[in-house]
Order: sequence, then C-alpha cells, then structure tokens
Amino acid sequence: MQRYSGFGLAKHALSHHENWERQWRNPTPKKQYDVIIVGGGGHGLATAYYLAKEHGITNVAVVEKGWLGGGNTARNTTIVRSNYLWDEAAALYEHSMKLWEGLSQDLNYNVMFSQRGVMNLAHTLQDMRDVQRRVNANRLNGIDSVVLTPEEIQEIVPIMDCSKNARYPILGASWQPRAGVARHDAVAWGFARAADALGVDILQNTEVTGFKIRDGRVYGVHTNRGDIEAKTVGCVAAGNSGVLAKMAGFRLPLESHPLQALVSEPLKPVLDTVVMSNHVHGYISQTDKGDLVIGAGIDGYNGYGQRGSYPTVEHTLQAIVEMFPIFSRVRMNRQWGGIVDTCPDACPILSATPVKGLFFNCGWGTGGFKATPGSGHVFAWTLAKNQAHPIAAPFSIDRFHTGALVDEHGAAGVAH
Repeated sequence: MQRYSGFGLAKHALSHHENWERQWRNPTPKKQYDVIIVGGGGHGLATAYYLAKEHGITNVAVVEKGWLGGGNTARNTTIVRSNYLWDEAAALYEHSMKLWEGLSQDLNYNVMFSQRGVMNLAHTLQDMRDVQRRVNANRLNGIDSVVLTPEEIQEIVPIMDCSKNARYPILGASWQPRAGVARHDAVAWGFARAADALGVDILQNTEVTGFKIRDGRVYGVHTNRGDIEAKTVGCVAAGNSGVLAKMAGFRLPLESHPLQALVSEPLKPVLDTVVMSNHVHGYISQTDKGDLVIGAGIDGYNGYGQRGSYPTVEHTLQAIVEMFPIFSRVRMNRQWGGIVDTCPDACPILSATPVKGLFFNCGWGTGGFKATPGSGHVFAWTLAKNQAHPIAAPFSIDRFHTGALVDEHGAAGVAH
C-alpha cells in the first residue's frame, strides 16, 4: 500500500482527485473476446473475476450499459444469509456464504462483511412450524441455524415489542448467527478492481442492442459502440434478463417487479442484527453510520420503474412501527426501488439456453446480493467448461419443462 506524509496527504486532498490512481481501466472495446459478460453488477463482475482467477480465461469483456453496480447491486438492502429450505438452494447459498467469509482477503478489498446475524420472525403457529422445519433442514445440511423463543429474541433485540398484546405477536424466530450484511458498492468495486488487475476489460456505457446469432449459435453482441465478437456470452442482467432473452429469440419464465427500500436519518446504535418478517413483508437493519435500512415486499404489478408505489411503503412502515415502537418518530431520508426478476419457484436460473454458447444467470428475485460470490463462482465454471457446475445443475432452465422445481417461496424472503 502506498504511504503518504502529512504534506503528501494535503497535496492529494487539494488535487480534486486528478492524481488518484484509478481502480480499473477504461479500455476501448476490442473486436473479439473469448467470453463476453453482459451486465456489470456484482454477479457479472464476480463471474469475470473467477473466470480469470480460477480458469485462466482473461480475454473477457464485462459489458455494462450504465455504470458498474448501478442496477440492483446499488439498489438492495445488503443482507447475506444461507438459511434456505431445500438442499439445492441451501447448497448454492452456503457455497456463497463460505466465499463471503474470505472475500475481503481474496480481493484485497474491504467489502465490510459484518456477520451480525439474521433473525426471521414467526407470528403464527404455521410460521413456527415453517421455522422449525427450515432450521432442522439447515442443520442437516451443516448450516448454522437455531430456533429462538420470544424471551431469547427479546434478549437479542430489547427494543422489539415481544409482548402478548402486540399487533403482530412474536411466537419465535429462526436465527443464523453467521449471516449479516455487506457494503454493496464495495463488493462491486472490489470485484471490478480484482478482475481488471487480471486483464478483464470493463466496458461501461456500452449497451447491448442485440446478439449475433447464426445457425443456432451466438457469435457476439451488437452494442452502441459497435459489434463485439465472442463464442461464449453470459447474460447477468437481473430485471432486464427477459428483454435480452427476447433479443435472442426465446422467452424466460420471469416476471420483473419493483422492489422498494428506505433509509432513515442516522441514529445512535440501537439494532445490531437484521430482523426479517415474511408475514408482514418488512425487514430492518442498522448501518455502521446509523441509518435504519428498511425493506418491503415487491409491488404487485410487473414493471421496470425504479420508484415503486406509496401503498407498499405505507404497509411496511406500519408493520415496522408496530414491532419497533421506538422508531415511530424517526424520519425517512430517502426511498428507492430496484427491478427484481422472479421465477415461478423463487429460485434462480443458471443455465445454457436454446442458443448454443449463450448462457443466462438470472431470476434471483430478492436473493441476488447474498449470492454474489457464489453465483459468480459457479457461473464462471459453467462458462469455462461449457457444462453446469454441480451446484448450479438443479437451476437449469429445463426444470420448467421437467417439473423438477425447487420451491423456495417460504424461505426466499419477503418478496415472494
């Protein structure tokens, strides 16, 4: 790491960043690459990084229509957990969790992964049965998970209303101590810098407008900066995946919905874990600088707007205030929405497509951020070897024809 004297720090502070070293290059697109990744969010950048690091494929372009991490990576609530119900989903998210635990060291970049635990509340007897079933399944898969009583919940989160007279009575919860949150932009920047250092070209402001397809095989992409050729193309574009698939001549079983979140004014530390409630469609955590981050369920309509609607916000804040009366007079600073692409079984697609050489990584719904390193790792394997990674194999697009769905609606989060 470069060190500066006091004079050097002052000089660079007054330089308006002109002398700061850039974290990644801004190259001119080459005519041809071995692999093109469409989408410069966390998953796309992670895919490029692992292609270069694990498989030695460095002639890679990450093509992003805007700026890195400007889509869902910057529009989520940064929760990381792996307590999914079914073996296939649990394996995928636990693979990602293990990568998260060493990610800052691997990238030599602090992604601020904070393992403060995630709590999923139960408000009804059916909720409690679901919690117990999921905790037992997690423990059989070697994933840390316990059932908490209301007394144990109150001890961990004293400010939550766990009384019997609460509007949403709390009967218990599942608890994953290794889960937590990470800094979303640091994740994108860390993967981008590491991929760039290995020779990957990151092409911002480069929008894909179509695919070069002949005789059922992909040969590259059309962009607003000219054609770029490659015989392997991986699309990792979250809510816009259905649009890209249509350009390639096929349809994905996806729906795109706005998903909203809010951030409050900063407060002194009062909440040192993540609290989620599928039943009331709300969840909350506190950032290191004191903001309360509050997430909602998806808006019921399909769309590509990034604003969302007021009724969803109103419902979520009502539920949060009922559970946390202490927050009733806290002011909200800002609100935003992302575009989530949801599959019928609330699990992702990591798959080859009807077009040879064209692969899609999409359909993560609200589970995308938590899967970032694991998704990139198994998708890079799939692209490099032209066959599905064993962990990714159950998430082939073919499952919607065979009926071998992985139904994670109960564990996928508040959006489903």
